[in-house]
Amino acid sequence: MPYKNLSDLPDSVRDNLPKHAQEIYRAAYNSAWDEYRDPDSRRGDASLEEVSHRVAWSAVGHKYEKDDLGGWREK
Repeated sequence: MPYKNLSDLPDSVRDNLPKHAQEIYRAAYNSAWDEYRDPDSRRGDASLEEVSHRVAWSAVGHKYEKDDLGGWREK
């Protein structure tokens, strides 16, 4: 289900991404949740939740990258 607040995000997101990246993640996830609600709009057998997480991580990757220590920083 869509995330209302940053505090609702999974621990893996909250514990690793900077606040701005979390905002990107939440917005992309919620948008994908609406866009891919219909199973016919998804490729393969991926669930709506799985597709939404993939889209969200991809959106984060457009603005952020992992540094040498494994932390996320803006590109």
